[in-house]
Amino acid sequence: MDKIKNLALLIDLYELTMAAAYYEHSMYEPATFSLFIRNYPPSRRYFVSAGLADVLDYLEGFKFSADDLEYLEKKKLFNPKFLSYLEKLRFKGDVYALPEGRLFFANEPLLEVTASLIEAQMVETFIINAINLQALIATKASRCVHAAWPKKLVDFSLRRTHGIDAGLKVARASFIGGFIGTSNVLAGKIYGLPIFGTMAHSYISSFKKEIDAFRAFAQTFPENTILLVDTYDTLSGAAKASEVGREMQQRGEKLKGVRLDSGNMALLSKRVRKILQKAGLQEATIFASGGFDEYKIHKVLQEGGDVDSFGVGTKMGVSADAPYFDMAYKLVEYAGRPLMKLSPGKMTLVGEKQIFRFTNSKGKLERDAIGLRDDNIKRGESLLMKVMEKGKTVVRMPSLPEIQKIFLDEFSRLDDKYKSLKGGMEEYPVHLSPRLERLQAQVMDKLKENELGESRG
Repeated sequence: MDKIKNLALLIDLYELTMAAAYYEHSMYEPATFSLFIRNYPPSRRYFVSAGLADVLDYLEGFKFSADDLEYLEKKKLFNPKFLSYLEKLRFKGDVYALPEGRLFFANEPLLEVTASLIEAQMVETFIINAINLQALIATKASRCVHAAWPKKLVDFSLRRTHGIDAGLKVARASFIGGFIGTSNVLAGKIYGLPIFGTMAHSYISSFKKEIDAFRAFAQTFPENTILLVDTYDTLSGAAKASEVGREMQQRGEKLKGVRLDSGNMALLSKRVRKILQKAGLQEATIFASGGFDEYKIHKVLQEGGDVDSFGVGTKMGVSADAPYFDMAYKLVEYAGRPLMKLSPGKMTLVGEKQIFRFTNSKGKLERDAIGLRDDNIKRGESLLMKVMEKGKTVVRMPSLPEIQKIFLDEFSRLDDKYKSLKGGMEEYPVHLSPRLERLQAQVMDKLKENELGESRG
């Protein structure tokens, strides 16, 4: 896992201006902020937790460098005493969070930070940035996995993701969501992910003849020969690949497979399979790439496509049909006082909270309850774990294969009606605990009376 350091200035300016005002007015009491997603994007009814590891690394290493402070001083926005305060500022708070790979639903807190007001406020932007992207991609990837199951998927998105860091995080998050690996070699090195790749059309066209390109590649990679067959004509390319496959058999080698990258994938994959089988290459696999997402995968397989695995790129790597989540990080308690926002459509849930998950007798996910942190709700599994105390991580962070296993297990226990690729689906049931409902109503009434002059009686 790559350590994230010296990113204290990766914040929005208003984090600093608020912090300066808090400092000026000696507002250092403990504050709790809650991270959640307000609404589902179209055709989605669940989310996959991802990105927590980066958040914990960031919080442990949070500090302003001398260079950061020199930059802020030149802006002439802040009191020198405040900048001196920032020089010594470190994150010393607590974090409760949903482990990576777990499912969550709209308005459920997937992370809560409790620290001094300035500390908890200053880390807002990074937390949203890190978790929004990875949860977004893990959720998109999981939909592709569901559409393809039991076929295997590989991340092919690097060249069209939105920047270098996004390319790395997409590889990581898509693995959490069920992909078997990535074409991104640096992500393979950093995260220990399996790496996959074949060849480009430029490789084929650089040789005088297509079959010469195939033979050269087979000679160089006799144990990993997957041949791209659609540069000129897919069926002709498959026939030449089969010829090379038979030559490999005579040398005691095996053609691992062929790759299709264009055309009518359902029809071509079936014809290519017949060509391979006629040549006695029953073990050769068919790998398909080219504009795939959950919708195209579903269509190809519904039409009888004979594909063993898919390379999924651009549309997954940018979550093309839902490129953002309405994720928010809101103050829910300060100095022991529960707080909420009353804005229409953006009301928040007060206090330090917990998610309780209920399953039926067969282990299937049944419903969730959002309660107060100290609620005692029988049968419900408490999902939010204390992962950081006084600025230090207090749990062992699982490996990516372990996180993927957590996801695949829980995803298999979620009813398929919540995984549909179409709109208008039923929402997974989530309700508030009685204690949270009462506290929510009390705080709302008090705010309306104090801020809006409204009174119930």
